[in-house]
Amino acid sequence: MVAYFSRRLIYGAATVWIISIISFVMIELPPGDLLTSHIMRLEARGLEVNEQYLFALEKEYGLNLPVYLRYFGWLWRALHGNFGRSFGYGLEVKEVIAQRLPATLMLSLFTTIFTYAVAIPIGIYAATHQYSIGDYSFTLIGFVGLATPNFMLALILMAFFFNHFGLSPGGLFSHEYALESWSPAKFVDMLKHLPIPIIVIGTAGTAGLIRVMRGCLLDELNKQYVITARAKGVSERTLLFKYPVRLAINPIISTVGWILPAIISGEVITSVVLNLPTLGATLLDALLGQDMYLAGTILLIMGFLTVVGMIISDLLLAWIDPRIRYGR
Repeated sequence: MVAYFSRRLIYGAATVWIISIISFVMIELPPGDLLTSHIMRLEARGLEVNEQYLFALEKEYGLNLPVYLRYFGWLWRALHGNFGRSFGYGLEVKEVIAQRLPATLMLSLFTTIFTYAVAIPIGIYAATHQYSIGDYSFTLIGFVGLATPNFMLALILMAFFFNHFGLSPGGLFSHEYALESWSPAKFVDMLKHLPIPIIVIGTAGTAGLIRVMRGCLLDELNKQYVITARAKGVSERTLLFKYPVRLAINPIISTVGWILPAIISGEVITSVVLNLPTLGATLLDALLGQDMYLAGTILLIMGFLTVVGMIISDLLLAWIDPRIRYGR
């Protein structure tokens, strides 16, 4: 198990390094350079350009150096927590991300719990009651969930919750708590606003996982070892959860790698519609405003989370199914 984990860490580190190169290429992608974009932004606001300030920026970010030296300089600063400056927000990139990270992580945590807590039991029920009314009903709901755009579902739920429960239709906080520091009252206020984004962001993933769980479990239930165990008198509950469910859940666990960054990003369009302070909406703003240090850093974080998610899913799979770790 240790050797298996070590290999995964080595592969993960190499992948993150490649992602850092891609992120830096994106930072360098817009025409001109950082100073050109910043000068244009200042002039558009009617502000004077301070030559001494621009010279300091050129020296700080090594804009007069070859591209490969700029990359290693950026990577070295990033490893020490300095991801550059967001000129769109007028703050350090780490400060912009730190402002949005707590709410984003809280939203992702609850959405992940919702997704798996709903998808796995429904998938098991649909497989063990194949072609029943419940199976057809959940199948219909699943297809509707996959086909309905998240932003449309967001608009419907916003109207429903506002009309029936009086909840604010957008954002994660009420107006009186939006700019306040974290407190028990602000946390409770956030919990009141979480149902809409949790349902909206989690719906598509839940619908897809239900279909995966149902299909995999049906495949296991039709195998010979299940038929033999049932013929020997093993109780249906013991038979179901000891082997078929344990094997059928493997593809579900493997989705952790891509669900984690997808939920962290908060579904960009949905975040914009619901006015959510997530990294996904921040990434969109950064790309539209050519705030490339912020955009590149968020992409680096998303890639890092993808690698972490894949390592977690690999370890969970190796723990649940020993055949995986012994076969590699």
